[in-house]
Amino acid sequence: MPKDQATGSSADLPPTPSSGTGSSGTGSSGTGGVRTRHSVFVDVTPLRRSAAFTRLWLGGAVSGIGGQMTIVAIGLQVYDLTGSTLAVSGVALFALLPMVFSGIYGGMLADVIDRRLLALLSAIVAWGSTLTIALLAWFHVDNVWLLYMLATLNSVAATVISSTRMAIVPRILPHELLPAASALNGISSGVMVTVGPALAGVLVAAVGFGWTYSVDVMLFVFGFLGIATLPPIVPEGEAARPGWASLVEGMRFLRTAPNVRMSFLVDIVAMTFGQPRVILPAAGALLLGGGAITVGVLTAAFALGALVSSVLSGPLGHVRLQGLAVGRSVIAYGAFTFALGVELALLATGWFGAADATHPNLVGIAIACALFAGAGAADNVSAIFRQTILQTATPDTMRGRIQGVFTVVVTGGPRVGDLYAGAAAALVALWFPPAFGGIVIMVAVALMLRLQRTFRHYDAMHPEP
Repeated sequence: MPKDQATGSSADLPPTPSSGTGSSGTGSSGTGGVRTRHSVFVDVTPLRRSAAFTRLWLGGAVSGIGGQMTIVAIGLQVYDLTGSTLAVSGVALFALLPMVFSGIYGGMLADVIDRRLLALLSAIVAWGSTLTIALLAWFHVDNVWLLYMLATLNSVAATVISSTRMAIVPRILPHELLPAASALNGISSGVMVTVGPALAGVLVAAVGFGWTYSVDVMLFVFGFLGIATLPPIVPEGEAARPGWASLVEGMRFLRTAPNVRMSFLVDIVAMTFGQPRVILPAAGALLLGGGAITVGVLTAAFALGALVSSVLSGPLGHVRLQGLAVGRSVIAYGAFTFALGVELALLATGWFGAADATHPNLVGIAIACALFAGAGAADNVSAIFRQTILQTATPDTMRGRIQGVFTVVVTGGPRVGDLYAGAAAALVALWFPPAFGGIVIMVAVALMLRLQRTFRHYDAMHPEP
């Protein structure tokens, strides 16, 4: 490997063909200079152009399946031990502040040290915490507080891995391929959240928690290989050492980057008020029936929608007004969330008939799956454009810190949403969190688009932070 390529520089990547669309740019893709594509299917050029990206992508996808299994299994185990939806939301509550700190501090580290090394060390911590959770299950140490602490440690490590990985991608791919890379990441996320929760539901019901966590321990090996085989990724430019000065520098950039800032804000609204996963164990037991298997199927339906939207993401490469696309996608997400709340309210009144653990309401489950799939597709389209805006509009010297903030938003936001959903369900009813939250999302994001003109008119041909 040439010396300059080994440092993670994208300067010597193979040249990218021009779009050939002429000066108007009306037929080009969202980033300018990328080839016009007429296929509806995802562009796999990043996999052909970069072996490093291919290994990172495959390793993250396989290990991520196990990670999603553990997330679902911990929720099921806490509910099994306590019978409380609020206790399930406690997994999110205890992890929230450590995740915020680790995302920000990890991002600062990613701007001053080798990003490959940082990701590898974080992966070791994540794997060790999962192994410990598996051992506790095998030895029947049923302690909710230990689960809280280990889940928090796992979330902290996963936050650093995610922010560092996203800061690595723009260094191993040319910028014009970043939208396609985001769509491919959507496919891997779709596979993870489709297969992982479904396997968790089946395995927990069939062989118990010990085997479920142990499968994650084994699958994590692929994540190690994807990171360890990367070249060193040394940050470009000069950045302040981790600490207050580095944090101030990052916040100063965000104050002068309204489009990047808005991409965070709309996602915070969506994830805070549109995360019904905490209520799923109770919904599976009390309203829909089917128990753990229903929880896995519903969670997988969300990921299946994301997966399908990524596979059919070819037309997204032609979208120039990416900020407007983000807003409209999040509003659609809110609409699906609201519809789910309405369905749960009807189920609570017995409109679809009775259900229990051994007699699932198949009609209700099918409708809920369709709504979850629609929400997953809308969320994934939003994520593709938000990630592209972030990676193209942020300089490399700032990319680790901003990716850290982004990771805090996309991983911490759902935790806040878990807390909201758990508390609202306990105080009102299971149907209330998605019904009310969907209304909040639609109204708030429509208003934000109206007020923030630069984001509404963000042009991917001329990216500005």
